[in-house]
Amino acid sequence: MKRLFDFTSSLIGLLILSPVILVTALLIRIKIGSPIVFKQQRPGLNGKLFFVYKFRTMTNEMDENGELLPDHVRLTRFGQLVRKLSLDELPQLFNVLKGDISLVGPRPLLIEYLELYSPEEARRHEVRPGITGWAQVNGRNAISWKEKFELDVWYVDNRSFWLDIKILLLTVMKVFKSEGISQTGHATVEKFTGSKGGSQQ
Repeated sequence: MKRLFDFTSSLIGLLILSPVILVTALLIRIKIGSPIVFKQQRPGLNGKLFFVYKFRTMTNEMDENGELLPDHVRLTRFGQLVRKLSLDELPQLFNVLKGDISLVGPRPLLIEYLELYSPEEARRHEVRPGITGWAQVNGRNAISWKEKFELDVWYVDNRSFWLDIKILLLTVMKVFKSEGISQTGHATVEKFTGSKGGSQQ
C-alpha cells in the first residue's frame, strides 16, 4: 500500500508541479549555472546505494588547492531561497517514482556516516529513506544528530499509513513556516562524527 501510494502521489506531484520544476531549473541555470541537478550516492533500504537527485543550490568555487570552499561561501542567496521553500527537494520525486526512496522515511544521509552509526542508529536503514520524515517535522536541521536518529528509529518502530499522512501534512506546514532549515552557525548542518563526536550530542 505504501509503495502504491508513493508511486501514485509522486507521479501526480510531478505532473502538477512540472511548471514549478521547470521554472526553478531555468532560474538555477541562469543564477548558479550548470549542472542544474546535484546528484550524489546515498545509502537506502538496507544500506543499498542509489543516486539521490536535488536541485543545485551551491556554486563549485574552489580554493587554490582545488578543494571546494565551505558551504556558507558557496551557498548563494538564490540557493538559500530555494532551500527555504524546499524546492531543492523536488527532483527527489523521480527517486520516489523509481522506488529508491519513499515520500516519508528517514532522510538519506552521506555514505561516510554508515561506519559511524551505532547498531541502534543503523536501524534507520530498515526502511526506505524519504523526502521528509519524523525528524524533519520535529526540528529538521535545528536538532542534534542524537535526537534525529532517535526520531528516525522511532519512526521505524511505529510507521503506519496514517503516520505518513500526518508527517506529510506537518511537512507542508513546516515549509510555509520555513522552520529548521539550518543548524545555528552553519549554512546547512554540522557533519556527523559518530557516537564519540560532539556533533551527535
